[in-house]
Formats: sequence, structure tokens, C-alpha cells
Amino acid sequence: QVQLVESGGGLVQPGGSLRLSCAASGFTFSTSTMGWYRQAPGNERELVARISSTGGTTTYADSVKGRFTISRDNAKSTVYLQMNSLKPEDTAVYYCKAVSWKVYWGQGTQVTVSS
Repeated sequence: QVQLVESGGGLVQPGGSLRLSCAASGFTFSTSTMGWYRQAPGNERELVARISSTGGTTTYADSVKGRFTISRDNAKSTVYLQMNSLKPEDTAVYYCKAVSWKVYWGQGTQVTVSS
């Protein structure tokens, strides 16, 4: 069965860093586009970052450019989101998304940026 398991969320102070991981199984990871999305209370789910199957192409939301980095390790079937210089407005539930011949979502992991 397909699984996308996020980890690495938690509470961090403004200016701090966090690395999220998404471990995938049950589908062909190496040919799938992967992405990170987030949703804050009262807001729509929004794209944070996306990475192509080979890792050669990345896309970022304007709000996180220069601060976040998406990467993937196809040998480990894992996608990462390195988050630096975190701001309170980054607080949200972060979701991992896989686009294969179907679309799959992880369960989400909470990131809270607060003093």
C-alpha cells in the first residue's frame, strides 16, 4: 500500500531551522514529482516547494524563496524540506504530496514558529 510519512515537525523559535522528511513507499518514487504543501488554520492549502523526479527542477513559493530548500534521495525514496530563517507566518501543517499515475498525500506534520 502507498504510504507517505512525514516527520521532523515541531516547535521552533523565529530565525530557527527545521528539516522535514517524507518517506515514501508503495509506488515508483523515482519517477514521481514530489512536493511540500502547507495549510494554516483558516487558509487554503498552498504549494511550498516542488521537485522533479530527478531533482533537476525545483519550484518554490515566493514567500519561502531563499529560506527553504527541497531535495530528494531516490535511493532512499525520501524527500526533504530544509527550512531556515523560520518566521511565525510559516506556522502550518506541512503535507507531503506525490504525483505518480495517481496523487497521494501524507498525513501532515505540524510546524509551529513562536517565541
